[in-house]
Amino acid sequence: MNHLAETARLMLADHKGLLAMDESNGTCDKRFAKAGIPQTEEARRRYRELIISTPGLAECVSGVILYDETIRQKRADGTLFVKIIAGSGIIPGIKVDIGAKDLAGHPGEKVTEGLDGLRQRLHDYFQMGARFAKWRAVIALGEGRPSPACIEANADALARYAALCQEAGLVPIVEPEVLMEGDHAIARCLEATETTLRAVFEQLAIQNVALEGMILKPNMALPGLTCPEQPTPDEVAEATVHILRRVVPVALPGIAFLSGGQSGVLASERLNAMNSKFKSPSAAAPWTLTFSFARAIQQPALEIWTGKDANLKAAQEALIHRAKCNRAARKGQYSASMESSGSRA
Repeated sequence: MNHLAETARLMLADHKGLLAMDESNGTCDKRFAKAGIPQTEEARRRYRELIISTPGLAECVSGVILYDETIRQKRADGTLFVKIIAGSGIIPGIKVDIGAKDLAGHPGEKVTEGLDGLRQRLHDYFQMGARFAKWRAVIALGEGRPSPACIEANADALARYAALCQEAGLVPIVEPEVLMEGDHAIARCLEATETTLRAVFEQLAIQNVALEGMILKPNMALPGLTCPEQPTPDEVAEATVHILRRVVPVALPGIAFLSGGQSGVLASERLNAMNSKFKSPSAAAPWTLTFSFARAIQQPALEIWTGKDANLKAAQEALIHRAKCNRAARKGQYSASMESSGSRA
């Protein structure tokens, strides 16, 4: 178990965070379509090569989460992406769930599937070079939602996945996401997040998952996207850390927040507020607070690239800019001045 704890430590070290580039082919193609990019395997390969070859990425990112297609892909010269990633000092990881499906008997709710055959898949991914994995559960808010059945089913799956990961030598990232869709107030998110996290950690204990060798990837405490009252970054920081202190054991080495539909700037501001507000020894949170963002890092680069090689350098500059902003936020040193064009140099 010591090697799992060491891998988790390296994933959280040096004020870095994680870059999620584990979009399914369908999700990636939808984003490509909006940007006018061909929805082909070759276009996806070129885009992912753009990301992993971005100069300076390893200075801000400690690990990247890949998708099944991506972990098998190669650079134009035939070099496997995994070899390039590891060679740059970044730890490769892999998304292993197969998506959220309708939960029978509970309209509007989902349960994440993928446990069948997972032990063998984890073994294979380890042989390919992955050293951590990710499984995402989604918790929707609404009238009568989330139900106890939804929370229990997803908590059980997350814990069983995590136990299988550790058996295979992979650090599990446990991602229970309370979704931002809706007009609910922040108090509603707090209630659902606390209930969900309590259930998850109860099941992790039942499955004998070693907390020292895993990372939690939760949502921040946020109101719904269409809620008329949107909190300040300091208010988000207070609410988020308050709820985590009530539920998350101190044995856990770190928390890597998902962006969950936030803009890149807002995600950086809110992460920064947490790390600046809870920095002093008297107020410090007991775990590392970092990022595991996807669109909040990638989206500007995708919009610039649009599938054209002529835009590659500018797209990479936009990507590394957002990565640098989030590394600064991890230190509690992000500021609005970083968003000026001069900061991209």
